[in-house]
Amino acid sequence: MGNDPRAGGPGDSRVQGWGLGSREPISFRTILTTSFYNHSWTQNQGSAWLDELQTHGWNSKTGSPFKRNLAPCLPIPLTSLFASSLLASTHLISYFSLSISCDSHYLFPDPFLVQVVKGCVLHVGEASKGFLRIAYQGSDLVSFQNTSWWPSPKGGNRAQEVCKLLNQYYVVNVRIEAHVNEVCPRFLLGLLDAGKADLQRQVRPEAWLSGGPSPGPGHLLLVCHVSGFYPKPVWVMWMRGEQEQPDSQRGDVLPHADGTWYHQVSLDVEAREAAGLSCRVRHSSLGGQDMVLYWGEEGLCKVHVFLIFVSLARSLSCTDYVLNKNVC
Repeated sequence: MGNDPRAGGPGDSRVQGWGLGSREPISFRTILTTSFYNHSWTQNQGSAWLDELQTHGWNSKTGSPFKRNLAPCLPIPLTSLFASSLLASTHLISYFSLSISCDSHYLFPDPFLVQVVKGCVLHVGEASKGFLRIAYQGSDLVSFQNTSWWPSPKGGNRAQEVCKLLNQYYVVNVRIEAHVNEVCPRFLLGLLDAGKADLQRQVRPEAWLSGGPSPGPGHLLLVCHVSGFYPKPVWVMWMRGEQEQPDSQRGDVLPHADGTWYHQVSLDVEAREAAGLSCRVRHSSLGGQDMVLYWGEEGLCKVHVFLIFVSLARSLSCTDYVLNKNVC
């Protein structure tokens, strides 16, 4: 099926042109988390992700319907495919729990948490690859490949026993393989078609510098803030000239309510060494430009933003256009 254009093979233009950096692989995965409070009381939560973008969600406790964060007018067949994917994961959990029920007293003492992660990855010019993993209490337990279950290296005796039980059901495993290798790629390609406008959306970041709490006598904490950008991947680094500062400390990339992202990178330096430092930002929305913010002399928060144009030879040159912003 890897060479079939309908399945995301080498000839599929949807994979080649789904967004910037189209040579990068793209993945779709569903995550089902089941909490086993006891043998008769469970709770399920499900979500679906296109790379780092959540597209769907579901909660059995609230009875809420599938929410769709990508392409609200997603065709009904695609929504049905997502529903069938989560339903299949739910059945897999049931199949899993029933299979180990006779040994669960020592293998899985109540309460416990099981996660099923199922999906596929499409590469330009290559066959799609499906995957399926089960985790226990947040750690990998077993994985599925070629109609068989395999223990995680760190799963111990529990993983070995689970594989032995699950590998008894060959017919079920054949159906699982068809789901990850056939249904998942079809759904992923449908998402790429239906959500093209969302996937290709580009929002430029805003950036500013500030001083953080003093890390100690004679030291400054320089903080570079980057906010309001989309999509999520971003590169931010403190620099001295063209030299990256390896002590730069990156925070998490955090979501805003509007779907854009926020990121900050800090640097602890001696006060006398702060002059000449800059924060450089790279993001796909900048169209081949870098945003560079210079720390003001004597620790003042005067920010000079330069747009650095990248030539075909990848050499950088400063433009004559300078934006001065005083954020103190």
